[in-house]
Amino acid sequence: MIDLTVYPDILERAVGRAREKNIIIPTFKQQRDPSLIPDRIVEKLKPIGLWDINPLNLFRISWHNQPLESGGGFGGVNFLEFPKELTGVDARIVALVGKWFPTGAHKVGAAFGCLVPRLVTGQFDPTTQKSVWPSTGNYCRGGAYDAALLACDSIAILPEEMSQERFDWLKSVAGEVIRTPGSESNVKEIFDKCWELRNSGEDLCIFNQFDELGNYLWHHEITGPAMEEVLHQIMGEKDRFRGLVSATGSGGTIAAGDYLKKQYPLSKNVASEALQCPTLLYNGFGAHRIEGIGDKHIPWIHNAKNTDLITAIDDEIPMSLIRLFNEPEGRKLLKRKGVAPDLVDNLDLVGISGASNLVSAIKFARYFEMSHRDVIVTVLTDSMDLYGSRLKELNTERGAFSATDAAIAYEQRLQGLTIDFMEELTYYGRKRIHNLKYYTWVEQQGKTHAEIQEQWNNDEYWTGIVQSVTAMDELIDSFNEQTGLLKTL
Repeated sequence: MIDLTVYPDILERAVGRAREKNIIIPTFKQQRDPSLIPDRIVEKLKPIGLWDINPLNLFRISWHNQPLESGGGFGGVNFLEFPKELTGVDARIVALVGKWFPTGAHKVGAAFGCLVPRLVTGQFDPTTQKSVWPSTGNYCRGGAYDAALLACDSIAILPEEMSQERFDWLKSVAGEVIRTPGSESNVKEIFDKCWELRNSGEDLCIFNQFDELGNYLWHHEITGPAMEEVLHQIMGEKDRFRGLVSATGSGGTIAAGDYLKKQYPLSKNVASEALQCPTLLYNGFGAHRIEGIGDKHIPWIHNAKNTDLITAIDDEIPMSLIRLFNEPEGRKLLKRKGVAPDLVDNLDLVGISGASNLVSAIKFARYFEMSHRDVIVTVLTDSMDLYGSRLKELNTERGAFSATDAAIAYEQRLQGLTIDFMEELTYYGRKRIHNLKYYTWVEQQGKTHAEIQEQWNNDEYWTGIVQSVTAMDELIDSFNEQTGLLKTL
């Protein structure tokens, strides 16, 4: 369960800070359905840029933002559908677009789900404490951004080998940026830095996306329904929803699959990872280039018992695809192959992990020999806005992307995908993955043997997280009422 114990003295200071800085907190209901946002707030958002440090942008932590850099309102969920001309499979693959969140990535929502429960209960004091955001990339950006909107100090932690764009932006938003050794695979080094900070004596509150149940809750209650909305929009009467595909990362996004299984009981949750670090598939380890997904451990909040299939992706494939999707010769080839020009022109909405998710969805479709009646949903966590430097590096290392390179990438990395490096999980396959949590979380990170057993043996552990959303929204409403700001809009 999410701890919703209220500490009145600290809560009073948090309310005072919010009143002073004109901070109104959106409810989960409003992020799920922006039509519930007061008209006056929607009007005030019109002159505000999507990435501006303005507390009203808390209301733009939603899948429903209009795809505009500034002044946008709310509309339908942003998504792309990838046709057979691109994927080589009959199944319909749709992907929610993360670019149109503040910070350009949907992780800002996960950070909100971790921060706000502590804020509105008085478990976090924004007037005295620094918020700490351990991450492999986008989450610490989202956390630093949320902290800036809430007028509190932040420390962003991420591996030193992440893209330069992340570090450049963080300099202007986070109070402090800590680079840990390695790449997106080096999660333990991030956890070690957190322990170092805990033991420093500084007044800190650490929001670890890998074990914060608010991360699971946000995706279950916000991302899952957004996917359901898209499915209702695109599916015909005879179509079948087959499943969600997601890189495991922090274990947050795949929680949307738990929501979708309640609406579509025959659907599957497909967990994706890098072949160079096959933790779920082989209990393996290593380093890879699919930025931001994190690995070498099983996140505490990953509901392994609800995971049906694993697919491991060679990191060379998404690296090739971002060139195919963005370099001129690649786009020319895709148009010649019959991919609609408007889709080709929007393929910069697919970041590196998004390309990996797309590949995983194609392999899922091939594995189950899906037809044109089958629908798969996945996520484009971020866009190429965060990876321009990677394209330059690839051109420096390999030379300009030629027509021949484009043809090879298209035929091998899309049309030629196979069902290698996949596992359809049995009961004990799922239990094997769940048991891996022990070595990270119980032995190293202070979780209890009793709770890890509870996660596996008691389904109410996961339903209890979800049931806390009503109480959460009541606490947010109470917080806003105490600030009095809604009355003065």
